[in-house]
Amino acid sequence: AVSNPDPTTTMKFSAIAVAQLLSVASAFTGTKLNAPKSTSALDMKYRVAVVGGGPSGACAAEIFAQDKNLETTMFERKLDNAKPCGGAIPLCMVGEFDIPEDVVDRKVRKMNLISPTGVEVDIGDTLKPDEYIGMCRREIMDKYLRDRAIDYGAECIQGLVTSIEVPENHKVSEEPYTINFQEYETGNPSGTAKSRQFDLIIGADGANSRVAKAMDAGEYNFAIAFQERIKISDEKMKFYEEMAEMYVGDDVSPDFYGWVFPKYDHVGVGTGTVVNRPAIKQYQKAIRDRAADKIEGGKIIKVEAHPIPEHYRPKRVQGRIALVGDAAGYVTKCSGEGIYFAAKSGRMAAEEIVELMKNGSRLPTQAEIENTYLKKYDSAYGPTYAVLDILQKVFYSNNGAREAFVELCNSKYVQQVTFDSYLYKRVQGNNPLDDIKLLGETIGCLIKGYANAKPDAEFSNPVESMKRL
Repeated sequence: AVSNPDPTTTMKFSAIAVAQLLSVASAFTGTKLNAPKSTSALDMKYRVAVVGGGPSGACAAEIFAQDKNLETTMFERKLDNAKPCGGAIPLCMVGEFDIPEDVVDRKVRKMNLISPTGVEVDIGDTLKPDEYIGMCRREIMDKYLRDRAIDYGAECIQGLVTSIEVPENHKVSEEPYTINFQEYETGNPSGTAKSRQFDLIIGADGANSRVAKAMDAGEYNFAIAFQERIKISDEKMKFYEEMAEMYVGDDVSPDFYGWVFPKYDHVGVGTGTVVNRPAIKQYQKAIRDRAADKIEGGKIIKVEAHPIPEHYRPKRVQGRIALVGDAAGYVTKCSGEGIYFAAKSGRMAAEEIVELMKNGSRLPTQAEIENTYLKKYDSAYGPTYAVLDILQKVFYSNNGAREAFVELCNSKYVQQVTFDSYLYKRVQGNNPLDDIKLLGETIGCLIKGYANAKPDAEFSNPVESMKRL
């Protein structure tokens, strides 16, 4: 007796036969036909690669992984990476991204500002009892966000992406990208060379982004951030229980500020600069000296340095490749904040792309990604970047302006607007009378500051200052 063929087997052979016939047909006609997106002829999922497992990459991977019509792979070079970072996150991020209590080391409710001449101003009186700035260690927060993406189904590969092969016609075809990487394994620290193909790539790999280079995103200017983690006595740590400090002056940075931010059981002491990067260790010594009484007897337990972008990349989307976080240049001037904008851009890009892909049935075009993700991001946060850029140019340019900045922060209105803008990521200030009064106070403080402050030290680095990433 002849048995009836198994329906499942028949379907598989039929699908394979159709795929082979289409392949032969395309060879004769020259037509680029969509091939199956995975090894199974019945599984047509599009493959998404997220390069980078920090806040931007983890938050993007989390969204993609929730769409079971997609295959999501996240690459992270170092799973225990402790990025040199102040670690401050706004209150709105805690709620919006469901950050648990044990990820937030400290809740800062006071900020001590110190001028070049040593004038100190405490701010924070305008905060409500339930408002605070969260202080985190990046190795803890990043792992939490990454693990959440993995729990949703993202595959995480610990490895270094070494190169990306971008097809010449990737803007008008569905030809896949090839990611070459070294996968790190136990007992093989140098890694094993591997390659995989993907239909869409999210570049979340920081300021030195290899994704940005592969897609020819253009260069940007950058700052160097330098931080030392210093373990101080429990007695001295009490001062920083809910307090962070910010020092301004050309001794600690010619265009930024120095900081002492509390962590779990230590403080992060650091500074940064764009215009005089070669002198970063000199500025770091200065911030240590300025805070010497409060960190006396402390032991340096970790030294960190990292580039930070100063503005958007010239191109943030090319074909089916999109940049997010530091790779895209999403760090604000004046405050140097990037964590929230990294997480937000990763999530926003992924949400818009998932929507465009319509349950994994199609790939988005460059124009579609630009008109959704980029347009919405720039509309929401462009004003914030613009305002903070102006503030940095006005108040961080010389010691006179820095003195004026600290004095202005005595104003309760300035404190209210500053904290509300930071905590909730909205440009604040909607009281015309107070705004006019503030303008007059600003002019007066600038005149006074310029009269009393010492001139900034001169420096020159004409070659290094032209370096870009």
